[in-house]
Amino acid sequence: MTGNGKTEFGSRLDVEHELPAAEDEREGKSSETEAASRELERMKAERNSLVERLARLQAEFENARKRQVREQQEFRDYALVDTLRLLLPILDSFDRALATPAGGEEFRNGVELINRQLHDAMSKLGVQPIQTEGQPFDPNLHQAVEMVETDEAEDNHVLSELQRGYKIKERLLRPAMVRVARKP
Repeated sequence: MTGNGKTEFGSRLDVEHELPAAEDEREGKSSETEAASRELERMKAERNSLVERLARLQAEFENARKRQVREQQEFRDYALVDTLRLLLPILDSFDRALATPAGGEEFRNGVELINRQLHDAMSKLGVQPIQTEGQPFDPNLHQAVEMVETDEAEDNHVLSELQRGYKIKERLLRPAMVRVARKP
């Protein structure tokens, strides 16, 4: 026996293989479990955030795709607008030529044929003339050039057309220039 009350045998214990006290062991496992639980919660939150972000990006992509398809269709529908605007003065000239009594019958027949062909071509392209005479004045379709005091027509209705207006499908290509009735 040694001076501290231990036997010699007790001093020869293998300390490396000695088991820790029960409380220390539970505290170590508890803190490791809490740390793992916090890490798991953090990773779940990150995953949820990434899933939400993915859903938003997919929705944005789908919206962009639909917008691009719509814009392409609008471009196709209205790509001819500038060309058609160039043809409108030609139609106006033919309309004016037909309104004059001068010229031979053959000239008139030729001009009528050209006029009809151009109107047919424009119609095939989706261009339609705007109806004016006798219609209520609509500032979205008509451009008032003159207000005429008269009892012959209803107030604020188109008396006569000075220049025909046109629409391509539902879009205004050019407003009609008109005289509008006003009650005296």
